[in-house]
Order: sequence, then C-alpha cells, then structure tokens
Amino acid sequence: MNPLPGTLLPNTPPALTAALADALRARAWRIATAESCTGGMIAAACTDLAGSSDWFERGFVSYSNAAKSELLGVDAALIDAHGAVSQAVALAMASGALARSAADLSVAVTGVAGPGGGSAGKPVGTVWLAWAWRQAAGPLQAEAVLERFAGDRAAVRQATVVRALQGLLRQAQH
Repeated sequence: MNPLPGTLLPNTPPALTAALADALRARAWRIATAESCTGGMIAAACTDLAGSSDWFERGFVSYSNAAKSELLGVDAALIDAHGAVSQAVALAMASGALARSAADLSVAVTGVAGPGGGSAGKPVGTVWLAWAWRQAAGPLQAEAVLERFAGDRAAVRQATVVRALQGLLRQAQH
C-alpha cells in the first residue's frame, strides 16, 4: 500500500514523528537512516512531516549486501561471518550512516520481511535495529535490539518503522 502524498505511512502515529521532530530540534540534532528491509520507509515517514529538513540529514537504502558495503562501509567479511540480518551488521550500518553524514543520531534496520527468505534461525519477522549517536565529548555510542514481528510483509515493515522511530525518540530525549 502506498501512502498518499503528504500523509504519514499507514499506522505510523503522526504524534510519534512530531515528538521526534521536537526532541531533535530541542537538541539541534539531525538524523540519518540506514535501511534494508524497510527500503526507505523510515526516511519517508520522517520526511512526510513538513519542516523535516530541520532535522533529517539523509537516508541510505542499502538493500543488497553490496550496497551495505559500498554505501555504509560494512565489511563484507562481517556479513559473511554473521549474515546480513545480525546484530553486528545492524551496528555497522548505524555507525556507517553516522560516518558518512553530518547526523548526530542514526538508525539502521536489517531483517526478513517475507514472505520468503526466512530460516529456522531467522524466521520471517526477524529484524535487527540499531541506533548510533555521537557524544559531545567521548566515543561513538551504539545499541541494537532484536525484534520478532508478526504478520505479513507489510505488517513486519510497518512495525519496523514504528520501532525505529520509537528508538530514535528515546535517544533524542536522553
């Protein structure tokens, strides 16, 4: 389902994106997104909000493994060792998005949206999300979380968008 121009994606609470915008503006922070399984949906949810150029710096759609390496600097050996849908790759994507942008905070998502592509260890609905942020005086910080979302492809992707926005908001409010 494609959203109508000028509307947030279906089931993306407008209040969530507006709260994120307010928190980012309050800190004078900008964000970057690194997306695989959502294919740009997080960036779309952010930029559907008027005035997002104040806080949305850029988005990377790195759907293929090659794109993860070329666009975000994810080491191909890391992907080979852990798989594209892994904590290590999600963290590398989030860190790469910060390294290749002027953003202060990033989110990365990599997962199995379905309907195919799942395995016993990584069934459909498996999504790794990672957030990375710059400290004013200190090293880059990052964290990742594994989610298992239920539903069809659209539901998994939409749940990933919402969870990514929630994590961005949490970090922006710290």
